[in-house]
Amino acid sequence: MKIGFLGAGAMAEAILASVLRNGLCKPGDVLACDKDEGRRVLMKERYGVRVTDDPAEVVRRYAVLLLAVKPQDLDALLSTLKPLLKARHLLISIAAGKTLAALKKAAGPHPRRIRVMPNLPLSVQEGMSVYCAAAPAKLADRRLVARLFGSAGAVLELPERQFDAVTALSGSGPAFVAFVAQALIAGAQALGLPPDAARLLTEQTLIGTGVYLQNTGRDLDEFIRAVASPRGTTAAGLAVLRKSAVPATLARTLAAAAARSAELSRA
Repeated sequence: MKIGFLGAGAMAEAILASVLRNGLCKPGDVLACDKDEGRRVLMKERYGVRVTDDPAEVVRRYAVLLLAVKPQDLDALLSTLKPLLKARHLLISIAAGKTLAALKKAAGPHPRRIRVMPNLPLSVQEGMSVYCAAAPAKLADRRLVARLFGSAGAVLELPERQFDAVTALSGSGPAFVAFVAQALIAGAQALGLPPDAARLLTEQTLIGTGVYLQNTGRDLDEFIRAVASPRGTTAAGLAVLRKSAVPATLARTLAAAAARSAELSRA
């Protein structure tokens, strides 16, 4: 696989590291472009890839282009590159809030377009990436994106109309989970646990539960019943949760994030 990176920030670096680690391409097959000299030096020294500060060079030399610049910079970048973008190009955009229609407006009708919503855990090989494609993207294009992002976690194709919900759940979700983790840690400390122990217990409980559920596919209600012995400690805690506003609050949290995602997409 040969790929050009337009933007070499933290998320682009995480994708690149995963692609190289899993042997999907060699360092010599990558050209990374960034206006920041420090990022270019880092990418070259850490990963051995070629770098440039000229986006046009990337477009002229590569057909597969990963768009990893900030969303507010993307339109201006694509407008300058528009005369160079042809049907041979595949644009893979990870710019939050930039729809397939917005990409077409900025880049013109010729390049094929796929939009991806990854999340931060991608940087530790446990990402969740959701993608959608616009005609005339090919099956081979979809498979390429699935391999590219699947090298750093799970990947799923969904219709673009569901991307606001995706953004709220998996894009913003890590922050919401961390917020809950903070509350659990604080509660554990209030019971007398040392801060380091409270954090480790919380983190490993979250990791272990997620891995168990994903690997087994077990029904959530069944899992909860299995952990909660009648009149036991888990049952006592669940009684508090079920009487609380936690489920409704989490639903409102996702709804607020999804609404904001929709606003940004229309901007």
